[in-house]
Amino acid sequence: MSSPLRNKTVFISGSSRGIGKAIALRLAREGAQIIVAAKSVTEDPRLGGTIYSAAREIEEAGGRALPVVCDIRDESQIEEAVRKGVEHFGSLDIVINNASAISLSHIEKTETKKFDLMYDINVRGTFFVTKACIPHLLKSSHAHVLSLSPPLQIDMKWFSPHPAYTISKYDMSMITLSVANAYPNKIAANTLWPRTVIATSALQILPGGEQLLAGSRRPAIVADAAYEILK
Repeated sequence: MSSPLRNKTVFISGSSRGIGKAIALRLAREGAQIIVAAKSVTEDPRLGGTIYSAAREIEEAGGRALPVVCDIRDESQIEEAVRKGVEHFGSLDIVINNASAISLSHIEKTETKKFDLMYDINVRGTFFVTKACIPHLLKSSHAHVLSLSPPLQIDMKWFSPHPAYTISKYDMSMITLSVANAYPNKIAANTLWPRTVIATSALQILPGGEQLLAGSRRPAIVADAAYEILK
């Protein structure tokens, strides 16, 4: 039986490594076409991976890939990446808002530059990636927005330790909710959030990251969950 995602075009922000790449590889196994949208064109030895190495792995896994340079802090780069992807594959069916910045810092220890980075990527970037994709999603019979962001819970255990990060991720969820309600029966919209810490290279370079990694699960578990939602 043919996969429901075969030949579906998927725009994934931050897909050169980590969870974004894991989702891309999982969907590639179903024959999906992946727009690999990230800013990594040269490999950072601490993190590994570029849009080009990710594209090669996607094609080896059975999908098609288009690597496009895209820093989602820049709206013109977002628009160009979406344009190139649609031009190359002929359509756009799914957008996955995966790219995120993280700083698990208390309010008094949160630096302005880290606050701004999280809001530029997590909030502003997610908003304008979604905005750029909507006109194309409305032409698809399998239109879906999936954001890697948490359920909206007013629980102080999330706000007290790292308020700037928590609020930025909640904003991603609210953007996704707005799509679900603005385009009923036209665009499906969901958020996906793991119950446990996920082992990524970005986590590894955070203060205390090695300790967090000890109890973490692999990105593949999030990729499997994403597939179940998107199929």
